[in-house]
Amino acid sequence: MSFTFAEIEDRTRIRALYLLETDKDPERAAAVLAGEQSTGTFIKLPYETAELTARCGAVVERVEIIGGAAAGSLPIHGEYKGPVKRAIVEISWSLDNFGVCLPNLMSTVAGNLYELREVSGLRLLDIQVPDAYAEHYPGPQFGIAGTRELAGVERGPLVGTIIKPSVGLSPTQTADIVRSLCEGGIDFIKDDELQANGPHCPFEDRVAEVMRVINMHADRTGKKVMYAFNVTGTLDDMLLQHDMVVKHGGSCIMVSLNSTGLVAVEHLRRNSALPIHGHRNGWGYLSRHPLLGFEYTAWHKFWRLAGVDHMHVNGLRNKFSEPGESSIISAKACLTPMFESPLQGFEAMPVFSSGQWAEQAFETWDRLQSTDLIYACGGGIAAHPGGIRAGIESIRYAWRAAAEGKSMQAAMADSPELKAAVEHFGT
Repeated sequence: MSFTFAEIEDRTRIRALYLLETDKDPERAAAVLAGEQSTGTFIKLPYETAELTARCGAVVERVEIIGGAAAGSLPIHGEYKGPVKRAIVEISWSLDNFGVCLPNLMSTVAGNLYELREVSGLRLLDIQVPDAYAEHYPGPQFGIAGTRELAGVERGPLVGTIIKPSVGLSPTQTADIVRSLCEGGIDFIKDDELQANGPHCPFEDRVAEVMRVINMHADRTGKKVMYAFNVTGTLDDMLLQHDMVVKHGGSCIMVSLNSTGLVAVEHLRRNSALPIHGHRNGWGYLSRHPLLGFEYTAWHKFWRLAGVDHMHVNGLRNKFSEPGESSIISAKACLTPMFESPLQGFEAMPVFSSGQWAEQAFETWDRLQSTDLIYACGGGIAAHPGGIRAGIESIRYAWRAAAEGKSMQAAMADSPELKAAVEHFGT
């Protein structure tokens, strides 16, 4: 779903765009929402003066009715009164209400508003924040250009993969897989989000074994594969594990964003010498119902401000419930600057994953028109009938051919690896 903010000159206010569903008058429901998230409560209070409301009250900038339904989407105590209306609602807040603070920003634009009785459905579509946020928060430290430099990939997507099985491997077994991937020409490898610091694969042992292989490969070939080690844990553990990765010459760390939270990720960013690979596991509970939660266009901005360099966006024809169009919208959002020049754009590198192989490269390129991404394939590499090297080559050639305007059928004639992938995996 894509809607844009109204054109206004005042860029000093925080703005949020919602899809609102209500059985009440939408203008009235929007006013209740604005009051609840600023100066109001269920009854007028003595200190709620006109001056205070004018200074700190949220403002309903517009309400645009776009449709309706026979019944409300979300459960409520009692019953909705008749059919519901759906509207695009834009609300703004003064920066003075809570200052430049990501946790309080989220509490305001996505806090105690989903529970309102006036709301039978509500989804945060997008946010805009004043330039003060760009001046206060560091944003991604490496982003696209820095990631390319560290991975040694000047052009084209970073061809990546995930260590599988997700859990159960020892550090030595993990390093054996990494050795095969390095020899096959991989650019990027990541821990699965389930692999952390368990007793069968202790974090420091895993880092030591994996980086020994990667460093030896770099010494022989000049190419240092980027490996995103999952440091998700307590704040102290994440900082300690980051330092372990640096000590062994690693070039990336991974964090489960929803599990650790904005404050932890922002603190990690300010103390990190490495790119932060942001995993969005849990995204479904924030987004799967179309009338509840977040659109990615809003959600991902919090994490870009906090300093995440890589953001997962799923992929076309993935194994989950999310439609492919959503992945393209999400990737474009990651590549779109958040602030106007001369401030930083805070661009993050989108990460395509989930059931990806060479075939989706053609449509992904056609719809995205960019190769500034990580293309993470599991079975699309490991299950290729020609082995890991052939799987990697099939993906790399598919992307090169797509960017050159070739069809998949034409590209298959020039690449035995791509032809074998199509015949093996099907379309």
